[in-house]
Amino acid sequence: MSDPGFGPASLEAPQPPELPASGSGTASDARLAAIRAGEPEAVAAFVRSETPRLLGLARRILRDEEEARDAVQEAFLRAFRSLPAFRGSASLSTWLYKIALNASLMRLRSRRSHPEVSLEELLPRFLEDGHHAVNVHPWLPVDEALGRRELCELVRRHIDRLPEPYRLALLLRDVEELDTEETARALGVSCNVVKVRLHRARQALRGLLDPVLSEAPRRSS
Repeated sequence: MSDPGFGPASLEAPQPPELPASGSGTASDARLAAIRAGEPEAVAAFVRSETPRLLGLARRILRDEEEARDAVQEAFLRAFRSLPAFRGSASLSTWLYKIALNASLMRLRSRRSHPEVSLEELLPRFLEDGHHAVNVHPWLPVDEALGRRELCELVRRHIDRLPEPYRLALLLRDVEELDTEETARALGVSCNVVKVRLHRARQALRGLLDPVLSEAPRRSS
């Protein structure tokens, strides 16, 4: 299947996703009304509560602190400008998350001017009979290979080595936990393209992590 690369994405704030609203009720309605009215305390509390999550998202996508902060600021500005059109079919937090995601992806697309690195050299190789060309060993338990925090950092570093379209598919599906349809909309591609990219990205990531996490290096040392 051919991979068409990044598809177009709208600069406008996205429509709220069709998910059930969370935190619905009198308190949530009152908070939304206060934010819509521009009450300083409500707006400040909303920004404080949402910024850490949005900043984490933008950092993972952009891998640049300054750009991540700019993307989050842009997301808040877009959200506040679009509040009159907010229908409330999803939570305000979910809606804002989608805006921040789009803002981060648009910034990433605007700076993509270099050729993409090929994924082929990162994928596992197979013999004609279907077996792996290189022996695949089971991974050690986390506490024997690395501490959990060190493992998370290792995985993040290796995800960053993947070519951009595959990195984003893996990041949005496996880290941000968007479903396939949401990921496809965010990237401007079909669901089938997302599935192909995700499968290949997982294979490549496994290949990158094998030398560090497999049993073979420990047993031979």
